Amino acid sequence: MQTYKSWNIEIEDRIATVTLQTNDLNVMNMDSLFELKKISKELEGNNEVWAIILQGAGKHFSSGVNIDILSKASEISPEEFKTNMREMQSCFTAFENISKPTIAKLQGFCMGGGFMLGQCCDFRIASEKSVFSIPLVKLGLTVLMGTNRITRNAGIAATNELVLLGEKFNPEKALQLNLVTKVVSQEKLDDSVKQFANKFKSLPPKTVSITKQIIRQGDKIPLEQSLELEIELQSKLLSSSDLKEALDSFSNHRKPVFTGN
Repeated sequence: MQTYKSWNIEIEDRIATVTLQTNDLNVMNMDSLFELKKISKELEGNNEVWAIILQGAGKHFSSGVNIDILSKASEISPEEFKTNMREMQSCFTAFENISKPTIAKLQGFCMGGGFMLGQCCDFRIASEKSVFSIPLVKLGLTVLMGTNRITRNAGIAATNELVLLGEKFNPEKALQLNLVTKVVSQEKLDDSVKQFANKFKSLPPKTVSITKQIIRQGDKIPLEQSLELEIELQSKLLSSSDLKEALDSFSNHRKPVFTGN
């Protein structure tokens, strides 16, 4: 993969680790967001990657998007604002749309756009010392990177509280609201995330990818359409050697060895 200014990508034994590294608080600017979009495309097309860990360098995941981007909102026309925000949103959506499983390693500040980026992942493992907030209302703006990413996990009532008040909340509350998958001690965070990601190395990646698509797309359509979606997408697995390996290993009571084909 190519090198990036704001991100570091390491791929080892089918696991890609994507690390945001902008400053001490891992604030994101437009350049880092556009880089994320390119990275998402690269990871999606890399058959050697079966799962992705997203993290921030140092003590913090990310404290959000550079305030300069938001402060200039009142200096431009509404149409220019709309264009800029759509471009920003597309960067998060590109990462969320990766068909491979994604795991966010959350520690320190996970605020604003940083919090929303974590919600783009399939799984979120948080340090017990993490600090969360969605403070945009205090800056005179509302959530710009997908309010629905909060609502679909926490529900409308909880989203009202978190977004309208913009107050900080702790990992325990995030866990209760389904905004994180698991909370662990800071000392166990690295190992917990790696162990979780490693689970996908023993599963057929094409099947995992298609299953993720079925879950994501099926949630937005009526049951009848989701049933057809399951049939349509899974029909693509019929020629997969991993399917044959899964069935044979199950029948013969042995551990499967998947290749991604």
